[in-house]
Amino acid sequence: MINFESNSLIEKAVQFSLDIIEFCELLEEKKKFVIAKQLLRSGTSIGANAFEA
Repeated sequence: MINFESNSLIEKAVQFSLDIIEFCELLEEKKKFVIAKQLLRSGTSIGANAFEA
């Protein structure tokens, strides 16, 4: 089993995704739904890409 707690790339990817989610919530409050949806999909996919790498 892989230990993700000691992998700094995974930690940074998770933190980045959490920051993106918070920012998208702000965009949705301002009725910017299209850009928020696209940013959410592209910004959170980094975790899956890092995991596969």
